[in-house]
Amino acid sequence: MSCENGLTVDMGRLLFNEDVKQTLPPGSLEYSTDYRMAVSKREDLVLKGSEIKLAAFLQQRMKKLFGRSLKLREVCAGSCNGCDSEIQALGNVVFDLSRFGIQFVASPRHADGLMITGPVTKNMEAALKKTYEAVPEPKIVIAVGACAISGGPFAGSPEVKNGVDGLIPVDLYIPGCPPHPFTILDGLLRLLGRLEDRNAGKEKSK
Repeated sequence: MSCENGLTVDMGRLLFNEDVKQTLPPGSLEYSTDYRMAVSKREDLVLKGSEIKLAAFLQQRMKKLFGRSLKLREVCAGSCNGCDSEIQALGNVVFDLSRFGIQFVASPRHADGLMITGPVTKNMEAALKKTYEAVPEPKIVIAVGACAISGGPFAGSPEVKNGVDGLIPVDLYIPGCPPHPFTILDGLLRLLGRLEDRNAGKEKSK
């Protein structure tokens, strides 16, 4: 995706539909077929005509722990299930997530981290916090989709937290409404240091 004419775009809130483009001057916003959009910092999703800064890998100590195997507990915190469907697709024969040593587990006590969808509704706040606390240290948190990042179309509602990082810290943001399975997989592999091209955070880990 690219933005011109001094336009600032928050990909964490963007729903990636044509209606957005129609409200802007012609040529100001163009969608691309590049699925690489996952970032490590929330502010990196705010584009001002520049190329997106892709997710960096974990610190070396974390990479040693999770580099060859990653167990995740998925939590639906009030989503429409669009993002959940794309996450589920990662397990089919096309993407075959398990070949990378990444698997979903039923219990947070068996997980290395959480993958969260939805804007975090009031009814899910306590459940999400308890699930986060049940994951052993060190742990990672991945926010998947516009709702989990910013609240998406529900942002500003008194019934939601406007995203995961309003409640618990986030290590990886994967934008989209919903994000393509390739986008999710790309973000996971970058976080684990399996991919290091194009702004992938090649600086030395401390």
